[in-house]
Amino acid sequence: MDLAVARSFLGVKKVSVMKRENINYKRGIGLALGLILSLFVCTPISATAKPDIPAYDGKVSIAINENIPTFSSSEITTISYEKYGELDKLGRCTAAEACVGKELMPTEKRGSIGMIKPTGWNQNKYEGLVNSNPPYLYNRCHLIGYQLTGENANEKNLITGTRYFNIEGMLPYEDEVADYVKNSSNHVMYRVTPIFDGDNLLCKGVQMEAYSVEDKGKAISFNVFCYNVQPGVILNYSDGTNYKDENYVSKTSSKNETPQKLETTSNIEKETTATTTNDNTAYIANRNTKKFHYQTCSSVSEMKEKNKLYYNGTREELIEQGYAPCKRCNP
Repeated sequence: MDLAVARSFLGVKKVSVMKRENINYKRGIGLALGLILSLFVCTPISATAKPDIPAYDGKVSIAINENIPTFSSSEITTISYEKYGELDKLGRCTAAEACVGKELMPTEKRGSIGMIKPTGWNQNKYEGLVNSNPPYLYNRCHLIGYQLTGENANEKNLITGTRYFNIEGMLPYEDEVADYVKNSSNHVMYRVTPIFDGDNLLCKGVQMEAYSVEDKGKAISFNVFCYNVQPGVILNYSDGTNYKDENYVSKTSSKNETPQKLETTSNIEKETTATTTNDNTAYIANRNTKKFHYQTCSSVSEMKEKNKLYYNGTREELIEQGYAPCKRCNP
């Protein structure tokens, strides 16, 4: 073989080897990308992946992760969307998330959702324990509230939750987000994850995260867990069955404690000055801001009625329940 032929042969062989190596490299990249994509496509959002949640101690909600939401920078957007996780193998809801903007909010009244039977649905009435009429224990609770995205009878967005959990736990956070979006026309990243222990059909509660986008969390930023409980009722989280707690003594029935008043202004006697009886004082707390005020505080007139909590007791009791004193009236 002469030199020119040898060089030609070697050149062809070299190119051939380089092509094979290039093909193998591309195949390797393709397999790796395929594996990564399969993880995202084939793995549903888990209903049981949960943060470390302490046992319920009387507070309907607590901050977790120092109240810092866990949205990654790649998730944060100003493009409105909503996404609902697939039901798991037990038929339980998984995480639901959205970028809430005005364009997603409903323009018509909510329709019926009675045809949906979420897991753990074992309904009962508890007169004197559940603050509704009729006093049904359970609500069909939206993960992402109807007022935020207009999503209604979607089985991927409805869980079994107590009336107390729905109204006292979740609703104040939903209202906070809804009010902000309506008043600012900005967007809020929002995610609600139901937390189930093992194969339980009734969730122990939900993790709620929110982050206002345009102002980088200055107006809205929270990461909380709301407990799915009902004072005075014992819940079996394995299937949602329930029964009255015969040992339960409410504050309103305790002889040693002044009743905590939860009524609205239509059925409560308002006072125009801060009143004190023994060591107890009449306060008005804001369920939304978690601040408490003297009744004469100018901030009270700025509150929405649904956010007012009338409380007759000590400031220490309110602080223990997670409320902070107003800096304007310094109660």
